[in-house]
Amino acid sequence: MVDSRDHVPLSPSLLATAPHRLLFFVGAVNVLLAMTWWALWQIDTRWQLGWLPVAPVYAGWIHAIVMEYQLLPPFMFGFLLTVFPRWMGLPELQRWHYMPVGVGLFGGQLAVIGGMLLGLEAWVQIGLFMTTAGWGYGLIQLLRLLLAERRASKGTTWHAVSCFAAMTLGFVGLLCVLGFLHNANPWWMFVAIKLGTFGLLLPVYLTVAHRMFPFFAGNVVMGYKPWRPMWLLVAIWCALLAHLLLELLHAYAFLWWVDAPFALLTGYLLYRWWPRNSAPGLLWVLFIGFAWLPLAFALYAMQSLLYATTGEFLLGRGPAHALYIGFFGSLLVAMVTRVTQGHSGRPLAMPKAGWFAFAMLQLVAVMRVIADVMPDPGLWQIFAALGWLLAFLPWVLRSAGIYLRPRIDRRPG
Repeated sequence: MVDSRDHVPLSPSLLATAPHRLLFFVGAVNVLLAMTWWALWQIDTRWQLGWLPVAPVYAGWIHAIVMEYQLLPPFMFGFLLTVFPRWMGLPELQRWHYMPVGVGLFGGQLAVIGGMLLGLEAWVQIGLFMTTAGWGYGLIQLLRLLLAERRASKGTTWHAVSCFAAMTLGFVGLLCVLGFLHNANPWWMFVAIKLGTFGLLLPVYLTVAHRMFPFFAGNVVMGYKPWRPMWLLVAIWCALLAHLLLELLHAYAFLWWVDAPFALLTGYLLYRWWPRNSAPGLLWVLFIGFAWLPLAFALYAMQSLLYATTGEFLLGRGPAHALYIGFFGSLLVAMVTRVTQGHSGRPLAMPKAGWFAFAMLQLVAVMRVIADVMPDPGLWQIFAALGWLLAFLPWVLRSAGIYLRPRIDRRPG
């Protein structure tokens, strides 16, 4: 459905009217900004073109930090600052609760990418300080809501507690990045990157999936029986923290003891959640994207076993990119599209730009997973980065236009 309000002039002031508008816009911009820099850096490095100055901080580390702490978290903050009050039965947040979060995260990512493009370490430092400040302010707002729920004797929303714990670990990860910038000890950056994956992103994604996926399916699939026992959250946290600890101890030969059971657990979870009757496309993309999770941990387990027997990481960064592009990327498109459609008054249906982004990401994920075992890994990595940009460009442009226009049903928000 195309509404005449899709063609009204863009209004940046609308970004301030709801947390998801502002923070989804920030995330959407960085989806393209972050990968544009990364693609340029890879192309420049491979062919020695001299386009870019020497990176002030090792580019591979900054790529990981940008993806973990600047690209995906704005979407997470936008979602959590919207749903926390609803989960807890509390009043919606006002502008001063979320505007500083968006300013900190947006300014931070612009400064970091600008610093890497121009070779200015001071900009990178400023950007990471801004990100940390915006993140800390957002944490305060989430904590304020948790305490308000407790004071109102409304019980405990454990999904909110789980998400808050993960976002707190993310804040610790940012402090580790700042620690690295202060003393140049690479151990701090190593900890930050591992925390970002297994302490921040996976717990948030899986907590939201545990609460929302069965709920979504139960509303649109005939005869669907939602299944989300709370022991699953405990098991997920235990497995992820165990994996994190083994990574920090460099005990890679033992990771398969955790990762193989976790692959089976998440595979079983997917089986229990999978719709048995007809379902809309906007639901199918959630579960297809989720299927990358057991696959990624099966790859992690395989890599651990290979390392235990050969002493080499034969799959390279393949398992990590099965997570980042396959799981995180696919569910980013699926979840953000659903929220964007619903909160703009549009039908809960997958638009063409969403289908294109989702389908292309499946190809990009496969390309990047196999890149490290191909004869020319660097070239395949460049293709994957360019594929990411191609996949997301129409989706970002469409989404940004929605955030900058009024709802088509004329409701506030």
